[in-house]
Amino acid sequence: MLFFLSLAPVLVILTYLYYRDKYEKEPLRFLMMSLLAGALTVIPVFVVTFPIELSFLGDNPYVLAFGNAFLEAAIPEEFFKYLAFILVIWRNKNFNDFFDGIIYATYISLGFAAVENVLYVLESGFVVGIIRAVTAVPAHALFGITMGYYFSLAKFIPSYRSGHLIAALLLPIILHGAYDYILMVGEIWLLYLFLPFIIFLWYSGFRLMKKHNDLSIFKPHSSNNHLG
Repeated sequence: MLFFLSLAPVLVILTYLYYRDKYEKEPLRFLMMSLLAGALTVIPVFVVTFPIELSFLGDNPYVLAFGNAFLEAAIPEEFFKYLAFILVIWRNKNFNDFFDGIIYATYISLGFAAVENVLYVLESGFVVGIIRAVTAVPAHALFGITMGYYFSLAKFIPSYRSGHLIAALLLPIILHGAYDYILMVGEIWLLYLFLPFIIFLWYSGFRLMKKHNDLSIFKPHSSNNHLG
């Protein structure tokens, strides 16, 4: 039961994204490859973060929360998702349209989220599973959407490639770190920002998906477009 609860939100979002890819479906085997690549990033993330000792940051709770949010979570997790995309997808011939970056990066992100969620829910129980189903798992998907959006810009607008490749890594780190910091710092006044921040993430994610769907080279163009 708990195992199913852990994976259910991941499967829902994966299915939604697959059908949101309106104009040229990606091969299922490459989507599954992306999902597996994301799941495997749990290993290097663990190897890198396990020995991290944050005592050098002192005992200020704000600083410690920042260290936990960014050094132990956002930076290593988003970096290895980014690296997985570069290694598995960047030169793949199926990465041939704007929305493709979003779907592949989000599948990678959800591969990581699936493993992480199973570990958390099996350890902490049903209530944690419900909470994470509507918070942490969608958040990982939304970080992936942001990463994939800029990967596609880097791929198909080569004159700004360097800046977009930087944004594909930096912006998910900032969003992920801010998400974790709000929860980790334990201040009530910051928790009041959590819901607006989540709303912003959802709004941004849907907006970015719409923009890249609209840019699709496979999108049918009406014969009446010239009528203005």
